[in-house]
Amino acid sequence: MTIDDGIWSYPAGSGRAGGQDLTGYAVVASDGATLGHVEREAAPFGMRHLIVDSGAWVFGRSTLVPAGVVRAVDPAGRKVRLDCTRDEVKQAPRFRTDSETRDSGYLSGVGDYYARLTTPA
Repeated sequence: MTIDDGIWSYPAGSGRAGGQDLTGYAVVASDGATLGHVEREAAPFGMRHLIVDSGAWVFGRSTLVPAGVVRAVDPAGRKVRLDCTRDEVKQAPRFRTDSETRDSGYLSGVGDYYARLTTPA
């Protein structure tokens, strides 16, 4: 469905425990910028992702982040660390409405974007 179906699964060693609720966890980019908090998690079409409420950092919009971009989950600190920078998340295909989470074409485009970021050159 996308150039890297692994982009929709949490990486081994990320610390993500099955059934763990990440709602409310802070989301931190690889450059140390806090992007907002996890609003919810979903997996339509087997494409697991987080919806991140980014508050004011990008004019109050939410962002869709595939699970494969998660570098680490810190349950004690209630943080999710990503394997991309704030600017890379900001440049991702724009998330506008929940209906996009049911559009496999939109999700594939998001997956392709993030897979290019996380695939070694």
